[in-house]
Amino acid sequence: MTAPLRPAALPPTGLPGLDPAWSRLVQAPDSAGVQRTWHLLDTAPDAGEDDVAGTLVCVHGNPTWSYLWRHLAAAASAAPRPWRVVAVDQLEMGFSERTGVHRTLTQRTRDLANVLDALELSGPVVAVGQDWGGIVVTGWAAEQLERERSGTGRHRANGGEARLAGLVVANTAASYPADAPAPGALRAALLPGVLPLVTRRAEVFLRTTLALPKPALDARVRDAYRAPYRTADDRAGIEDFVADVPVGHDHPSRPALDAVTAGVDRLREAGLPALVLWGPRDPVFGEEFLRDWRRRLPGADVHRLTGASHLTPEDPRFAPVVLDWLGERLGGDAPPLPTGPAASPLGAPRLWAALEERAQDEGPAVVEVRPDGTSRAIGWSLLERRTREIAAGLEDLGVRPGQRVSLLVPPGADLTAALYAVLRVGAVAVVADAGLGVRGLTRAVTASGVDWVIGVPKALAAARALRWPGRRVAAGPAGEAVLRATGAEATLLDVAERGQNRLAAGAALPTEPAADAEAAILFTSGSTGPAKGVVYTHAQLARLAVAMGAVIRTGPGHPLVSAFAPFALFGPALGATCVVPAMDVTKPATLTATALADAVAASGATSAFLSPAAVVNVLATAADLDERRREALAGVRVLLSAGAPVPTPLLQRVRELMPLADPRTPYGATEVLPATDVSLSDVLEAGEGEGICVGRPVPGVVVGIAPLDADGAAGDDVVGTPGVTGEVVVGGEHVKDHYDQLWATHAASVRVRPSQELAEAVGAGRWHRTGDVGHLDDAGRVWIEGRLTHVVVTADEVVTPVGVEQRAESVDGIARAALVGVGPRQARQLVVVAEPETAVTGPVGRTTVADPALARAVRHATGRNLAAVLLVPALPTDVRHNSKIDRVRVAAWAERVLAGEKAGRLA
Repeated sequence: MTAPLRPAALPPTGLPGLDPAWSRLVQAPDSAGVQRTWHLLDTAPDAGEDDVAGTLVCVHGNPTWSYLWRHLAAAASAAPRPWRVVAVDQLEMGFSERTGVHRTLTQRTRDLANVLDALELSGPVVAVGQDWGGIVVTGWAAEQLERERSGTGRHRANGGEARLAGLVVANTAASYPADAPAPGALRAALLPGVLPLVTRRAEVFLRTTLALPKPALDARVRDAYRAPYRTADDRAGIEDFVADVPVGHDHPSRPALDAVTAGVDRLREAGLPALVLWGPRDPVFGEEFLRDWRRRLPGADVHRLTGASHLTPEDPRFAPVVLDWLGERLGGDAPPLPTGPAASPLGAPRLWAALEERAQDEGPAVVEVRPDGTSRAIGWSLLERRTREIAAGLEDLGVRPGQRVSLLVPPGADLTAALYAVLRVGAVAVVADAGLGVRGLTRAVTASGVDWVIGVPKALAAARALRWPGRRVAAGPAGEAVLRATGAEATLLDVAERGQNRLAAGAALPTEPAADAEAAILFTSGSTGPAKGVVYTHAQLARLAVAMGAVIRTGPGHPLVSAFAPFALFGPALGATCVVPAMDVTKPATLTATALADAVAASGATSAFLSPAAVVNVLATAADLDERRREALAGVRVLLSAGAPVPTPLLQRVRELMPLADPRTPYGATEVLPATDVSLSDVLEAGEGEGICVGRPVPGVVVGIAPLDADGAAGDDVVGTPGVTGEVVVGGEHVKDHYDQLWATHAASVRVRPSQELAEAVGAGRWHRTGDVGHLDDAGRVWIEGRLTHVVVTADEVVTPVGVEQRAESVDGIARAALVGVGPRQARQLVVVAEPETAVTGPVGRTTVADPALARAVRHATGRNLAAVLLVPALPTDVRHNSKIDRVRVAAWAERVLAGEKAGRLA
């Protein structure tokens, strides 16, 4: 049935967010040469080439229309250097003409070219598209590139020419295999007899699409999207658009899609700047489409909008990211973001060099301690040989340089050998420990786009159940039944045997990876939002190991007990025996004093690395130690604790168990560790101050401060002035390379203007904004006062939390405190929420208000007129360290409590 013609029209006024002045009707020939009328949004139709930075050509998909781009149009128009936005309603869609023609991909691409020719655009043009509009605009961009190269572009009446300057795509396809089924939710719609029912006769497809964003779209916004599709005849284009999805080899649009894919290759070869923005919760364009974009445009900037779904431009983060990217990549005045490692005096990065140097050493490299106190030692020679064998076996299995390998193996010899083997073959190790929890780990593995998963059977079973990507290899004992159940194609032992056979036959290991090749993705703790993948190159990872070794004071002859999974992997790189205690590595607080002592005794370790939560539990279980174990702990000379601030009284108690140790608390983050170093003696020498003293920068590191303004925000200027409170900014050679697929997050983390003195001190190194707030003192020491997101801004002042919390914790009856603000800014009040010292207050089974005497003592100690002092059984902390208080969650909870609402449990 042929749909009746309907002329193009202007949208009704009053649609939320849509400026009626943007709408215009434009005539141009369609792909068949028939004159047609398009509706489009045009934010600056009369602008000259010098009036705007360029033009964004935005193309919607199905079943939306140019309304999709209203947020980008508003933001681009309001930018200091505005961009013109031209957002076209495709024919049969939106408020453009209904022609009754079933339009194919080829026709849509030609239609777009014709209407843009009619507009006579000039100057830089960036192609922007989402859904199948992304395919259309990518096809146009590739054709435009060829026109520019051949000089066949249409002559403009104004004398200017359009110049393709960039590509921005969101949740769309670069290619689609001919033998693949329809993507995601489209599969059901394409069933015989279903398509017209759900797309044209009823609004099922339209309403389903509009229900995808989270949080849900406002009802008025949903109605605005439905405005051009009120009748079945209006929705004919929606049906035709779905029918044009090129499923199968014989689909009429298959050659056109293949041509678009070839065009993507030409755009890559031309070095066209590109940004891929992605909503990970899209049921149509899933992760495989994003991985395909990354393979085809390896130089593209990628940013995942965590939590976003299919209609990516509806996410409030979309437009700011696009404009930031335009400013950084095409703005002209903006300095380019660093894309490679800084120069290093360390020479060739070979994290596995210590293994090779000790290939003949039978001494222990890794010691695994069992719960009964016995242990298993793996010698250096065996570890080196097994690493080479696994590396050769992985290559034989099909692991290639640049592929990503998720390692879900508990700390020990298997994980150590697998990690170094993955690095040796040039693959990228994805290290997201189980401490992130199931949801966090799933997000990390999926977001990384891993090609392989090496894990223990329990992890592989979860990987299969949760549909994680990647081929699988089982670590540890696994029979045929386990392999079948988990989908694993081999065990790590099988891989080693394959490698052994290859090496015995004279095969060589692959060429060593380049210094600037990606080596590892280490995930943050997720304590301040979703865990982020931090990318290190081989050179940077080698520098990080050297810097950590200097702080840990470990190396050959100085065994290290590591109760924190990621750092168990650095021991072999430093030539140090690494001891893994008996504990649940996903829960640092499970480390007992007995388990720690057994680990120390098993190797004669002189150094130990514990999380703050582990330190707390070791002290809490110290009474269980017998004389032999106390003697073992007394031999520890270096105790390190990092990941969260460690109270001084806690460190002082540690000395009772380890009298020879001067406890050290290096400060840093997954993005730059270590940044500073401090011992208990240093802390005592520094005395009391606002916040926690984390010492002086380690060699090769520079620390500056980005001062806070009256709104509690930190600017881009970075100074080294003592006494200035602001965001802590760290510069140095072992700072991260970038965040994985989080372009905007990385751009914000390196956007600084250091003083000349600081810039000269950092030299070729990199900068990282830590998100922590603090200051420098006159002696060059760094003090941490909390997180930037936890700063409380009232009508009169900006308050950092840690100093107030420390003073609250000095009161008898308060074990741990969190300072938060409640109420609107002009009336915001300070509140302390605390865990009580049960020995003083007695057990607290539920939320309660502190008794008047205790509340007065807290107010007096803090020097603050606190609106309330609330006591809770436990404060919420991060999953990895069990130490960092989630003050954002505490603040929201306290707001509800003080408003008289039912707040529920806090932790």
